[in-house]
Amino acid sequence: MSPRFAVCLVALLATGPLAAQAKPAPPPTPASGSAAKPDSARRDSAAAPVLVREVFSYEGGGRDPFLSLLRSGDIRPLLSDLRVVGIYYDGRYPARSVAVLRDVTNSKVYRVKPGNIIGRLKATTIRPREIVFTVQEFGFERQESLQLAKQEVTP
Repeated sequence: MSPRFAVCLVALLATGPLAAQAKPAPPPTPASGSAAKPDSARRDSAAAPVLVREVFSYEGGGRDPFLSLLRSGDIRPLLSDLRVVGIYYDGRYPARSVAVLRDVTNSKVYRVKPGNIIGRLKATTIRPREIVFTVQEFGFERQESLQLAKQEVTP
């Protein structure tokens, strides 16, 4: 390769990035208002950018990994949605005690004995004025209780 050709090649390669860094010239401002209309019409008629999104559908042979492991039926009823309607306590055989609960969201009635499971709630103990639940959430357990509403005394 000749030295003259190499110098020209280096000069062209060096000016390429400089030309890319140069600021573009601002568009000429029209002298009259009538010339602006075709320019704005050209900008408005330019095609809008098209967004292409990736879509995924699972057609594999097992469980869909994108579906939640918790179904809404397994979550309901929540402890905050339950109200104690009545407790029928058997002092001689506490395992025979029954608590009647009402779900305030859909008015469903539950009759619960010790050991029964409702959703994520397990009735652990029934006492004369309260019921104790073991709540199972994400592998952890905690104890919660619901109290029977106090009786109002009428004069």
